[in-house]
Amino acid sequence: MRETVLFSEDAVNIFFHILTRCNLSCRHCYINPAQHGRGMLSLDTIEAWLSAFADLRSTANVIFLGGEPTLHPKLPEAVRAARRMGYHSITIDTNGYLFHDCIHRLSPADVDFISFSLDGATQEINDTLRGKGSYDTCLAGVKAAVARGFHTSMIYTVSDTNVHELPLMADLVPTLGIKRFFIQVLGIRGNTAQSKELHQVTKETWEKDIPETAERIAAHGIPVTFPKVFLSPDEPFACAGTVADNYFIFPNGRVYKCPLCEDYPLHGYEMCDNQLTPRPPVNETDLFNLTIPEGCVMNKLLQQDNIDYDEAGKPVNRISCCLIKNEIKAQETEPRL
Repeated sequence: MRETVLFSEDAVNIFFHILTRCNLSCRHCYINPAQHGRGMLSLDTIEAWLSAFADLRSTANVIFLGGEPTLHPKLPEAVRAARRMGYHSITIDTNGYLFHDCIHRLSPADVDFISFSLDGATQEINDTLRGKGSYDTCLAGVKAAVARGFHTSMIYTVSDTNVHELPLMADLVPTLGIKRFFIQVLGIRGNTAQSKELHQVTKETWEKDIPETAERIAAHGIPVTFPKVFLSPDEPFACAGTVADNYFIFPNGRVYKCPLCEDYPLHGYEMCDNQLTPRPPVNETDLFNLTIPEGCVMNKLLQQDNIDYDEAGKPVNRISCCLIKNEIKAQETEPRL
């Protein structure tokens, strides 16, 4: 079984944004050029930065992102470089436009997964969020990749605008030939933080719709990964910043450990002379070990609208780490925590 990104304790993932440019203007895009840069990394720099993680290669999943990574004309060469270096798995995250004939310049032996973003079961909802024509193009891209023999996955980012269509994905997904399905919670950063047009769904809606849809898709033999989001007060909380090893690399050299911090200059590391270099305090890593009743410290600081309190001022639920998720394996009916 081919591997891809993992959202679990002990996971090692390198989320490599090789550019920030994109052909779409998704309403929920988290890219912030003022914080992440506007450049496109050269192939030499991509290879040098991949080499900087030499000690992690055998266990690390590398995910090439943008912006839209297939806009990078040297993406196939970057993928093959990661393969030569011995990375555990290689994934390309794409909106489905598959520029520069990339799936014909790569083979299924080069890349473990191509992951497609679709945010509606219908053209109307998806294109409202991602742009006119993106629904049809994404589905065409999935079909083309599957026909070429690539393993494919799909990401659905849940907001108050599209949550009602998530159950419909249980009918659509099994027809596409994809191997994995990922459900994400909307992050309040990038475009979402600036426009305030989209919102996270309520606890009641999340717990009613997400696990049930995940189980229905898994019943078709497709593993599903999704965040629990809301922990009961007695459930243990774990921060991926302390129990996993995730790196979010951006073209300007910033390297974050927590995606919720990406709108701010709180990055714990940076690429200096092609080496991963820790930054001095205060940065995100100084916050990971803090223990608060609300669970995730960064959620409390940056997107606290999803926290409810009782009459005594205590949080009704704790918010889980967005990088530690549930997985329902194929044919299973209960989530694996």
